[in-house]
Amino acid sequence: MTLLIVGATGTLGRQVARRAIDEGYKVRCLVRSAKKAAFLKEWGAELVPGDLCYPQSLTAALEGVTAVIDASTSRPTDSLSIKQVDWDGKVALIQAAQAAGVERFIFFSILNADKYPEVPLMEIKRCTELFLAESGLNYTILRLAGFMQGLIGQYGIPILEGQPVWVTGESSPIAYMDTQDIAKFAIRALSVPETQKQAFPVVGTRAWSAQEIISLCERLSEKEAKITRMPLNLLRGVRSITRFFQWGWNVADRLAFTEVLASGKPLNASMDEVYKVFGLDQQETTTLESYLQEYFSRIMKKLKEIDYEKTKAKKKKEKRSPFKKTSN
Repeated sequence: MTLLIVGATGTLGRQVARRAIDEGYKVRCLVRSAKKAAFLKEWGAELVPGDLCYPQSLTAALEGVTAVIDASTSRPTDSLSIKQVDWDGKVALIQAAQAAGVERFIFFSILNADKYPEVPLMEIKRCTELFLAESGLNYTILRLAGFMQGLIGQYGIPILEGQPVWVTGESSPIAYMDTQDIAKFAIRALSVPETQKQAFPVVGTRAWSAQEIISLCERLSEKEAKITRMPLNLLRGVRSITRFFQWGWNVADRLAFTEVLASGKPLNASMDEVYKVFGLDQQETTTLESYLQEYFSRIMKKLKEIDYEKTKAKKKKEKRSPFKKTSN
């Protein structure tokens, strides 16, 4: 089976590619930059040039492909809008997969996307789910809540560096999941007939609020967080202003997602039946406590090593004679 992975250089996509390669699949990755994707080639993947926003580039990439796993999404730093990548690009990919006779299509959506029609990314995900379901492709939709990897930059690093940790509105508890565990579900879906033409929540072992995560990071790092609260109305105002400028559309659409994160409504779902269908063991799923424990253990060990080397160098310097040698 030949897989085409789209978005393979991203946080989730690279884990999907790694898992697929490790399980013996022939992996092909659609990439915009071969240089940035060099690590995928080193792992054993085939790189093919292409871009969702250029549908004509998809035909060659899909030749001989059995299944597509779409882990792509627009990034905050992209010049392209959410609509261009997450709607126009996905529609083009689904249509190209139809034309190529692809047998399976795995799509990553967002949990509760149907409950936030005013949030562009959520509404686009909902519409893409419908479009995929009506396409005739043999699909599986995995609805995610959040990645544990994102918490490092959001909470871990700022707390370690004594920088502000931003909290907005009434924090929504989110069932974050390690992208390595998400990848397990994506690859397993390819071999489990019961996942065909179905949608499943794929979330972590429990939902965590921002304050709970901050408290956990404080305990593990032995440092106190500098919490800065951003009023939700202020963000709404910024979003309204940026909508007036074309360069700000992508920013405004991203800011709209804070409505989800600050609604107070949990992003979580029961996974009992999902584990049964996929034949995976819930006990093997990474918990947020163990994920952050492992991260802070490595960082704290490294920091101690750096402090030790600095102290050693300082003592060595102090042992040098303060008197200069004189010549006769």
